[in-house]
Amino acid sequence: MKKIILFLMFSCFLTAQKTEYIKLNQSIKDKFSRVKSLTLIDNRTEKDLGTVTYKKENVQLKFENEDLKKYVEDWFANDNKTKGNNNDIVLLLEEIRIDDFKNTGLAKAKVKISSFINRNGKYYFINRYNSTVDFNSKLTPNIPRVISVAIETIFSTLIKDSYSHIALSTPIAESDLHNYEEIVGKNIKYLTVPELTNGVYKDFRSFSLQKPEEGYYVDKNKKGKVIGIKNREDLLLSAEYVFGYVEDGKAYRLTPVGFLEMQKDDKGYYVVSSRLELFPPQNVNNGVMIGVMMGGIVGGMIGAALDSGKAARDKPENLSNIYIDPLTGEYIFTK
Repeated sequence: MKKIILFLMFSCFLTAQKTEYIKLNQSIKDKFSRVKSLTLIDNRTEKDLGTVTYKKENVQLKFENEDLKKYVEDWFANDNKTKGNNNDIVLLLEEIRIDDFKNTGLAKAKVKISSFINRNGKYYFINRYNSTVDFNSKLTPNIPRVISVAIETIFSTLIKDSYSHIALSTPIAESDLHNYEEIVGKNIKYLTVPELTNGVYKDFRSFSLQKPEEGYYVDKNKKGKVIGIKNREDLLLSAEYVFGYVEDGKAYRLTPVGFLEMQKDDKGYYVVSSRLELFPPQNVNNGVMIGVMMGGIVGGMIGAALDSGKAARDKPENLSNIYIDPLTGEYIFTK
């Protein structure tokens, strides 16, 4: 009798639990018809996305079609009736995990998904999203719905970026895709040189290749504070075109609070900062931040920091090591 009662109680719980479906409806049209196909490899060890609390109820997050490979590939096919002749794009999905912090109103979604171009059975890394997006019920009226849209946006942004993004030159066999980061990392110059090359870098790609911009230098005031990046004609370089600089073998990255040193430990390069510093809430929402994290910092967000160097810093207790994705240069948030 007890077993029957427990079964009925469990059945009622399952029936009462609500579901928020992640729908892949955003446009992923390849405007220049460069891509012939899009394939998804789902390498997740855990297919359950997780639940969040909304209006005191548990809400399960699911894709509208749980055959995710078919769902993504049909999404591409439906949005791209006219296809290219050459490029075969492959998405490698490694993780989607949604965690809900009970009674706090906080939730986060960890997503790791990469894109490659397949050329004659060899895979070449293009780009990836590898970070955590956080949500606060005090700022987010409907957390399940916003998480759903955020995950859809991560997929669509990565896919559209992959149509034209330059792939790295290191070939990877399909059987080695699970180990792509180590394979690619061995051929990325800034990760392997004994010492970084001094100079100004306009973007992460030039920093990755260790090719500083010729004719540019760091302009400092009498106190040694950086006040701008100039060229030989004393023309100030816009913050939009500055990644950072290397001086005496140390790398400094431009952020909304000025240049922060890119320190290094056994986990890789990092800056001591916070999400609040790197992505001020008045400048971005979750949707915009996803695009920014995958495409570089918007110049307008950091212009004041470059010009004045006086941006206020977050509270010391909120600062931590924010690691930098070794393949893309984007920040990897874990909380």
